[in-house]
Amino acid sequence: MIRASVNPELLRWARKRAGTAQEDLAVKFKKLPEWEDGQSQPTLKQAEAFARALHVPVGYLFLSEPPEETVPILDFRTFAGHAVTRPSPNLLDTIYACQERQSWYRDFSRVAGESNLGFVGSASVEASPESVAAQIRETLGFDLAVRRECSTWTDALRLFIRKTDEAGLLVMVSGIVMSNTSRRLDPAEFRGFALCDPLAPLIFVNGKDTKAAQMFTLAHELAHIWLGASALSNLGAAPTTGFCREEVWCNAVAAELLVPLRALQSKLQRNELLADALSRLARTFKVSTLVILRRLLDAGWLTRERFDSAWGQENERLRKLVQAGSGGGDFYRTTVARVGRRFAHALVVSTLEGQTLYRDAFRMLGVKKPETFNNLGREVRAVR
Repeated sequence: MIRASVNPELLRWARKRAGTAQEDLAVKFKKLPEWEDGQSQPTLKQAEAFARALHVPVGYLFLSEPPEETVPILDFRTFAGHAVTRPSPNLLDTIYACQERQSWYRDFSRVAGESNLGFVGSASVEASPESVAAQIRETLGFDLAVRRECSTWTDALRLFIRKTDEAGLLVMVSGIVMSNTSRRLDPAEFRGFALCDPLAPLIFVNGKDTKAAQMFTLAHELAHIWLGASALSNLGAAPTTGFCREEVWCNAVAAELLVPLRALQSKLQRNELLADALSRLARTFKVSTLVILRRLLDAGWLTRERFDSAWGQENERLRKLVQAGSGGGDFYRTTVARVGRRFAHALVVSTLEGQTLYRDAFRMLGVKKPETFNNLGREVRAVR
């Protein structure tokens, strides 16, 4: 029996990195306390199983000291005003997966002779949020007139994603790592991120967040694309302090993009009850009530004290609605949403033409069976 000469310190590091208590993991690995104390060593197979369970490269367990893992893009996340220092394995693996997809699509676009997207990096924080929001609306064709045709703001969110995709961006919305339903992404850790590239700009939105939050996150990350700055964020729609200038600017652009202040001011009514105003304006602008709350504060219709109280109550109400109405949804539509329609269509076509290996396509799509691959191709209209 081959014993693995693993570093006990690395075993403890891997467990803490995954946020797992020793007693929980010891249910599967009975001798884990002995391994961590250096009293005994796991077999090579046990070390490999341990690494798989904690989603860590097995080679890390044989290092002399724990590696220093950092987010591979600018990290603008804060918690209670302080930077978040330790990224979870789920966050890191999600970013790495998206970087691989982006790299593949960049090469695909070059071979296809596609041109750079002029709007990537076209703005700066010196520009007014109003002017940049207007540019984004025009580029996407996502103005108020188009949104009025949507029945609800959730329909408007779907339209928002489609319009962003059609403008040439890769939009990926998922609440899990790849297709692993046991690896859920935590909205408290991050809401989304942007990976800038002139040929293949990519936006990832945490699908475990509420639909209300997802719409604002998409708008926020679009502002990052216009800045030309790849970044990770956990900033929501509420005005806040403790964030860098770029994040505050992106939030201002997102708010103006979804609810132009001039348009809002023309719709305000004096002495209207807040609940009535939220309901009416959310229907008018086809956005969530949280975005309306933010803009009512910006317009001076609400005091900060009243806003803070209403924000907490509305957040709780929306969370309960999400929990009550949660469902599995359509498998293929959900899978396409996780990788983005533009990316999925390109990858299926490239694979069928023999330019990409099925093995690589399956990995990037998060599927295992040819039948599933073919059905996804039909979903994105790449296969008849």
